[in-house]
Amino acid sequence: MRSKLLYLGLSCFFIVSIILAVSLGSVKVPIGTTYQIINHHLFNIYDSSNWTVVQDNIIWQLRLPRVLMGAVIGATLSVSGVCMQALTRNQLAEPFVLGVSSGASVFATLGIIFGIFNWLGVYALPFSAFLGAFVSFTFVYFLSYSQRRINIAYLLLTGVVISMICDALTKAITLSAPNALGLHNVEFWMAGSLASVKWDYLGMPVIIIALSLLYLMVNYKKLNLLLFGEETAMNLGVNVKSFQKILVIVASLLTGVSVAISGTIGFVGLICPHFARLLVGSDHKRVLVVSAILGSILVIWADVMARLIIAPEELPLGILTAILGGPFFIFFLKTNRKVR
Repeated sequence: MRSKLLYLGLSCFFIVSIILAVSLGSVKVPIGTTYQIINHHLFNIYDSSNWTVVQDNIIWQLRLPRVLMGAVIGATLSVSGVCMQALTRNQLAEPFVLGVSSGASVFATLGIIFGIFNWLGVYALPFSAFLGAFVSFTFVYFLSYSQRRINIAYLLLTGVVISMICDALTKAITLSAPNALGLHNVEFWMAGSLASVKWDYLGMPVIIIALSLLYLMVNYKKLNLLLFGEETAMNLGVNVKSFQKILVIVASLLTGVSVAISGTIGFVGLICPHFARLLVGSDHKRVLVVSAILGSILVIWADVMARLIIAPEELPLGILTAILGGPFFIFFLKTNRKVR
């Protein structure tokens, strides 16, 4: 009963957050008008004479796809964080800490500046970011694997080192940019932003998070067993090595796609899974769903703050999540000396 009430409360808050977030911005649109515009486009109800063409364009063409993408990005980062924390049995693991975001940035920067993946068309940036995420996390994973298990200390240290190397490579690539426009595009993208989101961008991320979440929900028992250690999971019938490889691919795909769309948005994958466990315990059947909802809500409201703090200009979204997540990470690290 308590879980059902929690799901209902989070779902209602999620829906309300979307409507409020779409209403807020440098140009304020009444909540009632926002609700009518959305329903007019979705269900062809309400008379369009009740609002102006400008309001219609602001809500439907600019803000709604941006807010929905924020929800999708928050969910992908949170679920990716859950994957990595189950894989490493460490609640401090997340894409930003383990170098996956930095690896995605290297390949995505190559794609933006030099267009090496332009032959893929609209999928060039997502593919390049996924490839970078997969390569970097594969390095981290295998370098930290010793004596048939993951060494947690090696994992964190290797993640930090790989992240630093990738950041250095990204800076080297940007310094060699052939024109100022390419450099500006990379810098703005790397800071994290949803400003350029359009309706066309929503398709692939939604499909990826839906399929990934479906796979993880079907295999939530395996995720639970990983918490008891690889040997225990293996004795209970889990093909640990195969499942770990799939988790690497899923986490890399989720992170790569989110980085490709919005740039580097750190700490979402750390904060949301932790709070989900505080709310529903360690059962991944619940943790996955609650983490996804919390991640969506967090990114939606962080983006609202990014739009409002210095309106009509806006702050990069990644800066705000770092400001919120950094102190939390330090606090969590201090209060959890024993890394599990």
